[in-house]
Amino acid sequence: MIQDKTNRIGIIAGGGQFPLLFAKAARNQGLKVFVAAHEGETDEALAEYVDGFQWVKLGQLGKIINFFKQEEVRKTVFLGTITKTNIFRDIRPDLTGLGLWNRINIKQDDAILRALADRLEEDNIEVVSSTAYVPELLFPKGILTKKKPTKDQLGDIKFGWEIARSIGKLDIGQCVVVRNRTVLAVEAIEGTDAAIRRGGSLGKEKTVVIKLRKPNQDLRFDLPAVGLKTIDSMKDVQASVLAVEAGYALFFDRDPVIREANKSGIVIVGIEEGTDGELSY
Repeated sequence: MIQDKTNRIGIIAGGGQFPLLFAKAARNQGLKVFVAAHEGETDEALAEYVDGFQWVKLGQLGKIINFFKQEEVRKTVFLGTITKTNIFRDIRPDLTGLGLWNRINIKQDDAILRALADRLEEDNIEVVSSTAYVPELLFPKGILTKKKPTKDQLGDIKFGWEIARSIGKLDIGQCVVVRNRTVLAVEAIEGTDAAIRRGGSLGKEKTVVIKLRKPNQDLRFDLPAVGLKTIDSMKDVQASVLAVEAGYALFFDRDPVIREANKSGIVIVGIEEGTDGELSY
């Protein structure tokens, strides 16, 4: 009997709930799912929902490739978070991973992920976009909360949007925190939640958080994402507005997030940027 190998999808999994949500959705669509899970990052419960599971350490690219080849996986996705500071203290590359690492001149998100994707494709493993399988997780356009942004807050969103685009061009981060047209924090390697807490400690109740993709972002990986941790960080510093790029960011725990935002008087809005650069919601 000839087996169908086209119904297989690999997941290179980090932390958070995205790998589990994706695995469930993929299996509901009739796919067989095989996961390369990172030790110390990936939820071990994921193993119960997939057809094959392999633990790897950060940097063990050869082990990932061998696992996918063994399972005859020809397409894979990058899902979930990797604690970026582990790049400096907990990376354990094998020979394949070390060879790739030494070829990367700029050790920033986009450069690393594109290099990984290119290396996987050398072994006929195509990296594809995850959102094709879970479009329901994309952030919608419009005001999602009972409270609406004020004129001043809209001005801060527009100001912060331009700043976020600028830091995105430099591959620094995807989030900025502003108040009264002043930048309070820029996301770097510490991540969104830490940036919100750092900026919000200064801006308090007038803090506006803006999160969007980088210009020319490769949509196969590292999309902006928000969820309950985002809103919890905002609540802790009394931040007032969360503005996210509609259609290009992932929205986890949508109903609980909106419910918590309404309780706390936080505005959540999905912003769309037109071809002319104008923002709308």
